[in-house]
This record gives sequence, C-alpha cells and structure tokens, in this order.
Amino acid sequence: MIIHKFLKITKLLSIFWLSLWLIGAEHTNALIHEPSPYLQQHAHNPVNWYPWGDEAFVKAKKEHKLIFLSIGYSTCHWCHVMEEESFTDSTVAQLLNRDFVSIKVDREQYPQIDKKYQRIYRAIHGKRGGWPLSVFLTPQMEVIDIRTYIPKEEVYGSEGLMKLLPALVALSKDPLALQKRLNHNKIRILAQDRSRGERQSTVLREVIARLRAQLETSFDQKSGGFGSHPKFPEASKIALLLDLYRLYGDQEAYQMATTTLTKMAEGGLYDQIGGGFFRYTVDEAWQIPHFEKMLYTNAELIGVYAQAYLLSGDPLYKRVVNETIEAMQQHFMRDGLFVSASDADSVSSTSNDKEANTKEEGSYYLYAYDKIKAALLKEGWDTKALEDALAYLGIEEDGNIDGEYALAHIASKYAPPHVEALKGYLKDLRTKRRFPFIDTKINTAWNAMMITALFEASKIDPRYGAEAKHLLHRLWQAMVKEGVLYHQRLPGEVPTQRALLEDYAYLIEALINAYERSYKDLYLDRAKELAKEARKRFYKEGVWYLSDDKVKVIADYDDRYYTAPLSVLYDDLLRLAALDEDIKLYAFVSQEIRSKGGLLHDDPASASRLVHDLLRLEHGDVVIHAAKEKLQNAQPKIDRIRYPFVLSKVQATNAYLACRINSCFAEAKKIEALIAKIEAISHTQEKKGAQLWRHR
Repeated sequence: MIIHKFLKITKLLSIFWLSLWLIGAEHTNALIHEPSPYLQQHAHNPVNWYPWGDEAFVKAKKEHKLIFLSIGYSTCHWCHVMEEESFTDSTVAQLLNRDFVSIKVDREQYPQIDKKYQRIYRAIHGKRGGWPLSVFLTPQMEVIDIRTYIPKEEVYGSEGLMKLLPALVALSKDPLALQKRLNHNKIRILAQDRSRGERQSTVLREVIARLRAQLETSFDQKSGGFGSHPKFPEASKIALLLDLYRLYGDQEAYQMATTTLTKMAEGGLYDQIGGGFFRYTVDEAWQIPHFEKMLYTNAELIGVYAQAYLLSGDPLYKRVVNETIEAMQQHFMRDGLFVSASDADSVSSTSNDKEANTKEEGSYYLYAYDKIKAALLKEGWDTKALEDALAYLGIEEDGNIDGEYALAHIASKYAPPHVEALKGYLKDLRTKRRFPFIDTKINTAWNAMMITALFEASKIDPRYGAEAKHLLHRLWQAMVKEGVLYHQRLPGEVPTQRALLEDYAYLIEALINAYERSYKDLYLDRAKELAKEARKRFYKEGVWYLSDDKVKVIADYDDRYYTAPLSVLYDDLLRLAALDEDIKLYAFVSQEIRSKGGLLHDDPASASRLVHDLLRLEHGDVVIHAAKEKLQNAQPKIDRIRYPFVLSKVQATNAYLACRINSCFAEAKKIEALIAKIEAISHTQEKKGAQLWRHR
C-alpha cells in the first residue's frame, strides 16, 4: 500500500516536472543559440522569434506568411517596454506566430540592416525613426508598413498591435489593396534615392553659406545645442564649429560650441556624480536624460571636450574628460576592452522589499532630498552648508524627475564649499545600489572610437596615451584573427562576424593617431593595409557600402547618432595620402568628396564630418617632418597649433620641415619658429576664409 502511494506520488511529480519543462520549452525560441545579449533577452518570449537569416526568409516564402522584423538593442528603453507589453504576452504571440515569421535584429550587430530600414522609415514618414523599429514585410521582403514603438492596445491615437496585426493580414489577402500600399511606399523610397543620385557638385562658398544659415536657425541660444527635443549631443557638429573657429577665427562658431559644451556638462545629460554622458535628453535644457549610456557617445564627447580645453583652458572641460574616462573604465571594461552600453532602466533604489527587483528608468542615478538631508544631518553636517550644497546640485525638496526624486545637475554659478564632499557621499550611496544592465558586446568600431578619445585626452594628460596604445594592442589581438578583422564579440568568445565599414574607418583613425603619438611604423603600416582592404571590400562600381554581404546598404553621411563611418574613412584616407605623399590616393578621395557637394549644399549641418573633410581638402594638411626624438619633444607644442589640419611624420633631418602633400614650404631649427611660419600661412587663409564664412 505504501509502495503504491509512493509510486502514485512519483508519477504525479513526474507529470508536474514534465509540465514545467514543456512550458519552458514552449517559451524558448530560435534566439536561444544566438550570442547577442539583445537576442538572448528575447529567447524565452512566447513569440517564435528567428534571427536574421535564410531559415526565416525561406519559411516565410514556403508558408506564404508576412514577416515582422523588429530591430533594437539591449539597452534600449522602449524596446524593453514593447517586449514587456507585447512580446511576453500570449495573445500577441499567438497572432504573430500564426500569421507572421518574426525576426529579431540587434542593430549593434547588424548596423547595415538597421541603416537600410531607418532610411526607408525616413523616406515613407518624412522624419527620422528610432528604436525599436518595427517593419512589416511581404515574403519577398517588400515593405508594407514601418513604425517604431507600437503599443499592445490603441493609446493616444496610436494603433495597437492587437488591431494592426489582423489588419495587415487582411491587407495581404487583398491583392489590389496590397499592391497599392506597396507602390505608395516604393514611390517614396525611389524619390529619396533619386534625389540622392541627382545631387551635383558645388563649391565651398555655397556649402559654408548654407551651413551658416542652418546653424543660425537651429542653434538654441539659451541652452546650447541644435533643434528642440529630443536633444542629442551631436559631437561631430560641435567639433566642426571648433574647426571653423580655428580656421576662420569666427567667434560665433566658438560661442555656439562652448555654450553647448558648458550647458551639456552642467546639465542632467552629464552624470554629475559618477561621470559620463547619457545618450540624449527629452527636453531642450539638457536636464531630463534618457538614462542609457553608450560607449560611442562618451568616446566622441571626450575628444571634443579635450579639443575645447586646449582652445579655452576651461577647467570644467578638463574635469569632464577625466571623469568620463574614469566612468568608462570603471563600468565598461571587460577583458581589458570596452563594452557597448548600460541600460536606461535599473532596479529601483526606492522600492520596498516586495518590489526589490522592480525596474525603473534612471533609478540608479536619482536621489530623494529628504532622505539625503536627514542622513547627513545625522552625521553632523551643518544645515546651511548642506542646503547650499544640495541646492547647487539641483537636489531640492520638490525633485526634478518623477515627483520627489532628483537628478543632480549644476544649478548655480558658484560652488559652495562642501559640494565635493556631498558628491563623494552620493557616489558612495550608489555602491549600495545595483548598476544597470551592461551589454557586454565588444565592438571594434566603438573601442577604436575610445582609443582615439584617449589619444585626444593625452594632449591634456600624457598618461592617457599609454592607455590608448595598450587598448589598441588588446583590440588588435581580440578582433584580428588570421589576418581577418571582425566586427564584435562577447568577452571570452571567438569573434565570427567579419568587420563592417565602420570598423575599418574607426580603427584606421585610431592607428593613425597611434602613429602620431608614438611614431612607430607598425601603426601606419596597419592603417594603410586596412585602407586598401576597405576600398576592396566596400567600394563597388563607384559606390561605398556599409558591408559586403547580401544587405546592400549604401553608406551615407548622417552624423546625428554618431559620426558617419564613410566621412571618417575619407578623413583617414586624406591623412594617409598626406603622410605617405600618395598623390593617387589624394586624387581619388578628392574626387569622392567633391562629388558629394550637392548633398552638402542641401543639408551640410547633418553631415558635419563630411564638411570637415571638405575643409581639410580645400585648406590642405601640413605635415611636420623631423627626427623621432625631436617630434616627441615638440609634441606638446604641436598639439596646440591652432591650424586644425597638422600631421607629423618621422624623417631623418636635423631641422623641422613643414610640407604639403607634394612640396615643403618652411624649415626651422626650432619648433617654435616652424610653428610661427605655419600659423602665418594659416592666418592668411583665415582672413580669406573669414570672408567665405561670413558671406551671405
């Protein structure tokens, strides 16, 4: 009897565990085998996700199903929202699994795919897209519908998935209506492509006139930056303004750049306690950020703040450089390299025990005035001193984000005595909180950006140069295998995805910078090899592509999120041509840049790095030649030359020479005398250029 009962219980337990296993299996999809952290986040959704690839495309054609393509990344807040609302919901999953083949793409793994569909979104809707990007396709990969975040149910006039999905299925079964929709989308896409192809070359004067008009119209005189909200740092645009100041002596350009840099550094965009920049703010005053931190955002801003410090001497800019590098090293380092991003959401620091795992946007970074004040008064702080320090950091009773909670920002001009002590306390408080989720992908392009940032920072503090060279060595070891450059990998794993145009562009830039800080031929040789490979892989019949796979996405020049890789590559090639006195390469790049004149005339402000390339081409690089030891000794002085297009290269000579690509124009025994001759020539250009810049 006892044995019978035991066997019965055992059978029931077996059924119970089998049921659990089946439930678990039911919620495991094809993403479970993918290395991407973003795809892994969706591996247990009830949606039957597939990774980008032939298996999904063949299934869609074979079963005559529409394709739902969802593009995002692991630290994207609205991607998380859409997952929680819809992709973990069984009713939405049922609709998707029945009528669609659903594909998940990590935009950081496949930026070329993202670029393709972001461009289509802009063509169809006449404005920029974002993430998540939700694309609905025919089995033949034609775009039926394209949107960003879609709620589960209709809200504020936005059609929900529960209504949209059946409507798209019904549309697909009506041949006339479907063809009408497809034709409408194709016309818009073709119109965008045609306008790009019809652009003709123009001259620098026209580009500069258009650029000035755009900047004057869009510049925020009160808070700095350009446009309204959401507001992105746009590092390449600020760098261009500094170029214009250095070339033409234009104070308006300088004021736009420094106002923007100062306001960003004092606002909520910058993490006043832990250092580093958030990706963007949702308001115009840089106060309310979207709390994710991206490696690329911080890398590009470090370089710009370092340049601005050399021009202005403003200690705020130097502090931002040092704190941002420290923040990246503290939270973003894995296996001696930098990882990609930290999430906007974090486990709530304000929840009770029952809600200990509740995630809230920005919770890790927020403080409650009453709690901070009570704790520090208990520790013996003077009331007036504490209130002054809290007020300076904008931590006040009413809060400034989400009711009573406050994000630190600099709220007054002069710092009271105890601010640093208060910052130390607030920073220590964070050690008791859980840092937001980190996407541990090691991305070649973004690490190369950070290497370039460290080389720029080494012009302020030489120790960063050694760190940059060490990081470059680690990156090369990790991402170059048997002579093949790779795009990304997870820590401890072998990379499998071959490099994209952006990886070549940013790595070549880092290698050229490494040469100029060390004068080791190895760096220059590697840069030249990669430049040849990039041209061979991505330049086809006069067109540059973001990758050399089946996804034929033409490289563009849009710098809004981070600097366009092709513009960076043009800059690399011009520098290599000057350093190597390669007239053929120079002529090739010159033709490439000048052929983009029409694009620059239309919208130069959105392609700031391409304008920088045009300026470099028009004004020309100056290469300082000297013996290695002489160049190393002169480096601090060379770094402070106002003319922005100065390079340096080792040559066996007893003097310093200043040369263009095909001739030398000055010689001096002392670097100060040579710099004076360079500045005299650039001053003449400045007077001519000032007329260009101010021309209406």
